[in-house]
Amino acid sequence: MTAPTARHPALDTSVGIGPDILDHGLAEDLAAASLALARRFHAGATMWCVAPQWEPHAHHIAVEFVHPVIVGKRALPALALTSPAVVAQARVSVRVGDIVIAVAAADDPGVADLMRRAPAWGALSVWIGSGARPNAGAADHVLWIGDADPLAPATGRFVLMYHLLWELTHVCFEHPGLLTEQPTECDAEVCVTCSDEGRPAEVVQPPAGPFDTALVRTATGEEHIDVTLVGDVTAGDLLLVHAGSALTRVGDAP
Repeated sequence: MTAPTARHPALDTSVGIGPDILDHGLAEDLAAASLALARRFHAGATMWCVAPQWEPHAHHIAVEFVHPVIVGKRALPALALTSPAVVAQARVSVRVGDIVIAVAAADDPGVADLMRRAPAWGALSVWIGSGARPNAGAADHVLWIGDADPLAPATGRFVLMYHLLWELTHVCFEHPGLLTEQPTECDAEVCVTCSDEGRPAEVVQPPAGPFDTALVRTATGEEHIDVTLVGDVTAGDLLLVHAGSALTRVGDAP
């Protein structure tokens, strides 16, 4: 980690970060999220920041990543999304390969829906919050403080968390060998067509007729799929897709 700066006094090791602020589990989660962010930024990602209840956090994260406060550090593309219609605004902003980071409580319905849709958009999702945790798998990376105090978002602990996220992301940049994820070898016993794996997809355009396909958005881009098994669909519906066909719906329509 870089030396403490006036802008990051909480990172001064002479003061230390106690386990009540950063326990072992959260430290591991931060490290994993930072590596994932570094890989995405290295590949050309833009970070989209949202915090519907605490909008300043969204702006702060964006500034944190886009402003190279330390000489030699990269300016990383990051923008705050502030529309109350958080999913609608993100839908037209997020590209395949981008990052969506949110600061919100686990019961924020807009952020929960945003995180749920991120895989269909091909985006990496990071959720920062405190108190009751989101359900397992709600985001790719959950950075959580187990403090039910409703004032926790204003205590500076969230700020410390994304400052550390910024610092550790740049630490990863200092090790170029980490920035390209090694491809996994295909298991000869499993073929893409016959495996049971499904992919999330969001409907862009429903079928024009009863025998037509629907246009959907997936992590690999747009494609046409058969929706016979799930019945009528509308734009925005989330589906689970396998081998060119929708198998089931995922959650409720927006």
